[in-house]
This record gives sequence, structure tokens and C-alpha cells, in this order.
Amino acid sequence: MQLVINSFGAYLRKQGDCFVVKNEDKQFEVSVRKVDSIMITTGAFLSTDAIKAAMDHNIDILFLDEHGDPYGRVWHSKLGSTTLIRRRQLEYADDARGLALAQEWIAAKFDRQMEFLKKLAHARPEKEADVLVYADRLTEGRKKLAALTGTLEEQRGTIMGLEGAAGRTYFEALSFIMPERYRFEGRSRQPAKDEFNCLLNYGYGVLYSMVEKACLVAGLDPYVGFVHTDNYNKKSLVFDLMEMFRYLTDQTVVYLFTGRKVKQEWFESVPGGMTLAKDGKAALIEALNETFETSVRYRNRNIKQRDIIQFECHRIANGLIKEAGDADLGGIRRVGDAETDEDCQGL
Repeated sequence: MQLVINSFGAYLRKQGDCFVVKNEDKQFEVSVRKVDSIMITTGAFLSTDAIKAAMDHNIDILFLDEHGDPYGRVWHSKLGSTTLIRRRQLEYADDARGLALAQEWIAAKFDRQMEFLKKLAHARPEKEADVLVYADRLTEGRKKLAALTGTLEEQRGTIMGLEGAAGRTYFEALSFIMPERYRFEGRSRQPAKDEFNCLLNYGYGVLYSMVEKACLVAGLDPYVGFVHTDNYNKKSLVFDLMEMFRYLTDQTVVYLFTGRKVKQEWFESVPGGMTLAKDGKAALIEALNETFETSVRYRNRNIKQRDIIQFECHRIANGLIKEAGDADLGGIRRVGDAETDEDCQGL
């Protein structure tokens, strides 16, 4: 479970084998063995004993700002795996193997977006034909992505262009199915211009933290990216891999709106836009955790959706150091190749 502290002035300490959270006159405790991560979204106090207990049990402590963006985390200093993985990341970025990885990740994003749009379309017969037109546009973009050859350096601009066009199509479709009062004009970030983007931005911040941790556990270097270019202190690989999992946040936020669960008191006005209030953060995190805890069939096994992120990071790390397999691609599949559970041996 994820332990979330979002009450200003709350105090986290350790007592025996439990974490104890106290806020004003309320107090509760939970076994350290039941906690996967600790998320702190406001001003709070932590005891050093609680921090050590978290490190001893591989529990990361994550700090989010008012927009949901992680600004720091407490995590042990272990590498997570062999340094060979990080060396291979650098090698792959310079040849066709890097392009193959980028194609695989962006294609997975397109597939999940198309699947989601078709699901939304079938549930809305009166809008089905229009929504399926948007899905068809994504299909065309995926075909163009799969046809790319050469190196990542040669095709990075084209990939970013295809991804950008697909994103505009996708969010136009989502706005089309929104309740009338919550339709929006494309993506807006910090600050968000509307309620949909406000929830989405915060949800992406939570997702970012999960992908970063999965990279660290798998031994991947979060700073060595493929599609997103290197920059000072930019965790390019985290942004790359997030693309495959954004659908988890997308679906959560869309269903909050279409299920008419969103309340106006969840939002606060700020210069240039809006941000989430305390109740909005709590409601979104609860909804996200419900999504992450849902079990699905994935690559021939039943798995919680939150574990898919770690599963994929391990699969990628294993692929980077795989000695056998396709000699020309180092074991990495081109878009459209068959997927088998063998790719995850050693997880």
C-alpha cells in the first residue's frame, strides 16, 4: 500500500514494527511490512527512526509539490543491479537498437490510447462514429512510427512529431466525450487552465515518481534517455518510459469526470490557472490507488497494474544485457514483433 500524508503538520514516526501518523487529535498506525511507499504532499514532520525503518524495508519516501511534481525522495544508495545495464543504455542510444526501443515504447502508448478510445466509443453509441475517427488517426500514426528505420539520432525529430500529433488527436477525443462543462482546449501544464488538466498534471506527477523508482530498482539509469534528449539534471529515461503508462492516469481522471464524481471544491484558483486543493489531491490519489491495485492479465500472467511498471523496467533491463537473441537488435523487438513471456525471465 501507499501511505499518503496530506494534512499540514502531520507527524510520522516509528513505533515497534509500525509507522504511526498523528495529525491534531487523530492517530493511526500501519505495519511497515504493508507499506510500499510513503508520499508526502504537504508540510509534515518525520522522525529519523521512521526514515531508517523505511530504508530498511526498501520503502521510498517521496515529496510532491502543489502541482504533484516530485521535488525530492529519500531512497537508499544501492545501485539496484549491474552497471552493465547502464553501459548498454549508452551503447543502444547510438544505433538501430535505440530506435527499436523507442518505437516499442511509443507504439505501446499508441496502442493503449487507441484501446481506451475504442472502449469509450463503444460505451457511447451516439458518439461512437466520431470517436472512432480519432482512433483511426492514431492507427495511421502508429503505422508511420513502425516504418521508421535508421538510428535514433536520425529519427528522433520524426518520432517526436508523430507523438505530438497523436497527443493532440487523443486529447481532442477525450475532450469530446467529457461532460459539456468540463471540455477543454488541449493540454495545459503548470498551471493548468482547466479542471481536467489540473487533475491530469497531478496524476502524472504521481506516476513519474513510480516510474523513477522502478528504474532505480531495475538498475536503469534514469538520466540516460532515448527519445527525450539529455539535459542538465533531466531524468530523460523516466520521461521516455512514462509514455507507456500514462494511460493509467488518463483512465482514472476520465472516469472521475464521466462518473460525475468531480467536485468544484477540489480546485483552487492561482495566477494564470488553477491547482488542486487538499480534498482534490486526496480524492485523486485514492482513485489512482484503486486503479493501480486492479489486477489485469498482462503478458500471460495476472498482475496488479502498479506492478506492470516494475515488470516492464525489469524486462527492459534484462533485454539490455541479454547475450542471446537477435544479433542485429540485441534481443530488442521491432514494433509489431510477437511478444512472449520469455522476455521477462529473470524478473
